[in-house]
Amino acid sequence: MSSLKPYPSPTYRERLKIAFHYMLPQQCITRLAGWFAQKEWGIVTHTVIKLFAKAYQVDFKEALKEKPEDYASFNAFFIRQLKEDARPIVEDSSDLCLPADGRISECGSIKTQQLLQAKGHHFTLSALLAGDDELAQQFVDGQFITTYLSPRDYHRVHMPCDATLRKMVYVPGELFSVNPFLARHIPDLFARNERVICVFDTTFGSMVQILVGATVTASISTVWAGVINPPRYDEVKVWEYPESGYGSVSLKKGQEMGAFQLGSTVINLFPKESINLNLNLKAGEPVKMGELLGTLKK
Repeated sequence: MSSLKPYPSPTYRERLKIAFHYMLPQQCITRLAGWFAQKEWGIVTHTVIKLFAKAYQVDFKEALKEKPEDYASFNAFFIRQLKEDARPIVEDSSDLCLPADGRISECGSIKTQQLLQAKGHHFTLSALLAGDDELAQQFVDGQFITTYLSPRDYHRVHMPCDATLRKMVYVPGELFSVNPFLARHIPDLFARNERVICVFDTTFGSMVQILVGATVTASISTVWAGVINPPRYDEVKVWEYPESGYGSVSLKKGQEMGAFQLGSTVINLFPKESINLNLNLKAGEPVKMGELLGTLKK
């Protein structure tokens, strides 16, 4: 599933492109994007949505609201809902579904503590999980899948399986773009960027779903807590949730759990010997939410 040979060294032009991203005022650009995206400017907003949809070939036919004029703001368009039957969910109780539309960035086995970011680049579980070594140990030699959401994609994120939320962690960080080019060239990209880590209990053990921020990703939200950022905190924030009773959060397979305002990445972690990943999932392949992620091991 995961690629083996490293990419060749970047060309001079590619090095300039990489350097440019390091120099970008990420926070300012992202705040500006967030400010614009929430404005309700009538014909101006609708014109921007039309131009964006044309440039990225957005399919309005699958959206609950099919016309650009139906969206008061760019944010409303970007986290648009789909029609009820637009994303069938794999039905078998032993099947897990993909959490988002996009492309597979990488997937496969977690080699001890190492996850593959792109050819030639790895990062550690501990770094990804903000130094929580106890949590990281639960996924040593497990499985992972990283899904990249491009600007054209549906940007609500769903549950791969039935699960109960136990912890949510906001991790401050960089706001590098998470497009495939930078994933190949910026070390520890997903462990450096701002992210929201969601830890769930499932029938097969713990499962982690991580929403990774990026440049112009104006906000990350969850269905149980609303908008997590902004504000952007300077320190790690942790929220604990009970297993049952008041304040508990249980979600079903295929149910919405969060959303991005502008493109980003979702990373899923599964414990050792818990699931078999779908062998058809390969880096660079397009996927749709609800399709087969893998099956539970018997």
